[in-house]
Amino acid sequence: MNISSKIGSSPVVDVNDVSHISAGTIVKGEISSLTDIRIDGTVQGKIFSRGKVVVGESASVSGTLACSNVDYWGKMEGDIYVKDTLSLKGTASLNGNIHVRKFQVEMGAQINGTCAMITEEDYEKFVQDVITTEVPSSE
Repeated sequence: MNISSKIGSSPVVDVNDVSHISAGTIVKGEISSLTDIRIDGTVQGKIFSRGKVVVGESASVSGTLACSNVDYWGKMEGDIYVKDTLSLKGTASLNGNIHVRKFQVEMGAQINGTCAMITEEDYEKFVQDVITTEVPSSE
């Protein structure tokens, strides 16, 4: 099964649609979204977004994160798979492995793990192996 069959065919997504996990909120399990996600709380599990993920300074993620682009300020325990660009901000702390096409790191960010530069095809294969929940089509 390829990733396009898991997430449906080219849905129309409103650019203003953003899922938000607020500070003080704890989510355990798997999150799959067609739209952008903003995390300021705690997530324990897998996160998949076809859009951008923003992880705020107060956020904590443990598990696996897979998305198109990431701006990361918070703490992470686990692996990150990014189809395009990962931007680790100065307050970011990452204990895990990074798989990314483009990578930007601000001074002060902490990384304990490995980094592998990948292609879009590599990303699609990783996501196939990592994501188990289908994202419904928006049609």
